[in-house]
Amino acid sequence: MIITRGQCGGMMLQPARSKSAICAAPASSKQLVPSSTASGLTSLTISTAHVVLEAPAGAPVQPTMAAMETSGDLAGLVTSPVVLAAGMGVVALSLKAVFDSGSRKYDNNVGEEYDAWTEEGVLEYYWGDHIHLGYYSDAERALGYTKKDFKVAKLDFVDEMLRFSGSTAPTSVLDVGCGFGGSSRHLASLFPSAQVEGVTLSTKQVERGAELAKERGLDNVTFKVMDALDMEYPDNSFDLVWACESGEHMPDKKKYVEEMVRVLKPGGTLVIACWCQRDDPPERPFSPEEIAELQFLYDEWAHPYFISIEEFERLMNGTGVMESVSSEDWTSQTLPSWRHSVLVGVWDPWIVISKPKVWYKTVREIVTLERMHQAFDSGLMQYGLMVGTKST
Repeated sequence: MIITRGQCGGMMLQPARSKSAICAAPASSKQLVPSSTASGLTSLTISTAHVVLEAPAGAPVQPTMAAMETSGDLAGLVTSPVVLAAGMGVVALSLKAVFDSGSRKYDNNVGEEYDAWTEEGVLEYYWGDHIHLGYYSDAERALGYTKKDFKVAKLDFVDEMLRFSGSTAPTSVLDVGCGFGGSSRHLASLFPSAQVEGVTLSTKQVERGAELAKERGLDNVTFKVMDALDMEYPDNSFDLVWACESGEHMPDKKKYVEEMVRVLKPGGTLVIACWCQRDDPPERPFSPEEIAELQFLYDEWAHPYFISIEEFERLMNGTGVMESVSSEDWTSQTLPSWRHSVLVGVWDPWIVISKPKVWYKTVREIVTLERMHQAFDSGLMQYGLMVGTKST
């Protein structure tokens, strides 16, 4: 028995003639179907144009509404698999509408959002010190990313980003958008003679970062609440400026780059890691579907907008004082992080179960993590690493 709705027009009730729908959804639409992924997860996509629901194979065809009215068997309608399936379709469409609308649109609210995440403790519990994606080598991906410790992958990312930067002995380091200081503390431990400073918009992150630094006996790292677009530091203050996944939240990417270059010492290194959208030259503009997906990714996690790897390079070169600007695409090395993030919660769900207030938010996070995975896997999004040296 199949209920179809959408391109056929209206709601139709028909016996199933095959495993395919009576009225096929258009090629560009998605259907309400579970799909198994390589990681063993099950994803669910819901069409806004068409709903197809099929009763189990061999299920008896239920009587029509008219027949029930004639026989007086209206009670049977309530428990009819067809009616229940129709109800499920309505619920699915409602959920589709809810989950297609971003819940945390950017409104100068980045500090408040990270305050909330820090206080909840869920993010730190699962991700550890580092609120950024992890690094998975070719060999690790070939063996299966789940064999790698999720938190170790994040620490490895910091080491790989440092290697990419080419900086070997910095004496003054600025971590722009430091979170609660995972990278800052790691760099402080690697370079004990260096002074490391981390800045963030979140008061709670500053407090937590300082607590963790004290616990680990690190006295060469400090944290401050500061706007990355208007930093208090004088020109030429740091010989390594480090920006790991902070550019996504910046409402002015040009000012973001210029301000980091301003506080960078001549001969110093600027290194940026950032989620990027693909470049959109005139010959390959974004499609309406891509624009809609990007808008969701902006609005769900308080991002004003993304830019491309190429645009970051243009902005760095555009300062007129940066040399040897280059970039790499680390999408492959970081892609497993999205689904790995979900799996660590599946394996150890108890902190979420113990916090009913975050249940709905957690469901939204799972949906967004999967959509991020799909956006990066499809090429709509890319993971960019950019580096350059300030001219002397």
